[in-house]
Amino acid sequence: GFLMQTSEMLRKICVRNLVRKYCRGLTAERKVQLQQKVVTSAVFSGKKEGYLESLSQPFLETRLRENDLNPKVLQLIRGEIIKYVTPVIKYDRNGFKARERLLVLTQSSAYVVEMAKIKQKIEYSTLKGISTSNLSDGIVVIHVPEDNKQKGDVILQCEHVFETVTKLCILANKQSVVKVVKGSLRFRVGSGKEGTMVFTVGPEPQVFKDKTGQLTVV
Repeated sequence: GFLMQTSEMLRKICVRNLVRKYCRGLTAERKVQLQQKVVTSAVFSGKKEGYLESLSQPFLETRLRENDLNPKVLQLIRGEIIKYVTPVIKYDRNGFKARERLLVLTQSSAYVVEMAKIKQKIEYSTLKGISTSNLSDGIVVIHVPEDNKQKGDVILQCEHVFETVTKLCILANKQSVVKVVKGSLRFRVGSGKEGTMVFTVGPEPQVFKDKTGQLTVV
């Protein structure tokens, strides 16, 4: 019994030393990757299609550099450290017209940017929720409070959905507000109105307004 106890203690010490040695050998970049992937796992594992395939794909620090942004935009958000920029498709809340935009994440806010204009600013402190579907689409809805500052929730389509949502919820420190939904979700259009988005499976990916006025994501 004593020898078995000693053996178990030595095994635990050996494992601990191996883990410590591995952690010390990690580069700062690799540590950041692992920390981010842990958050992705907590949010999406077993919930969203494509999660397992995303495991082998390293997250990039950013998809676009600061100098890819229009100087006017940089001037408008001066004083804030830009952490992540990615191209997105933004869908209008009324009519659901698709528009090319940039999503810019700083240390304190998310910006939806059109060329030289800031179309919407969401301070992380006010962010109410982040919704995605359980299917393989790249739709992300950023839910904002009902106030005069905000026009309504933001509907985006992201090519690198796991990366973008992970960066957003880490920067906002709001991992707990991410929801992976099945079937449909409600979003705020503004002035007290709501809209519905329906998620379904089909032969080819598409996003369109159906006859009932809902945004359908295939």
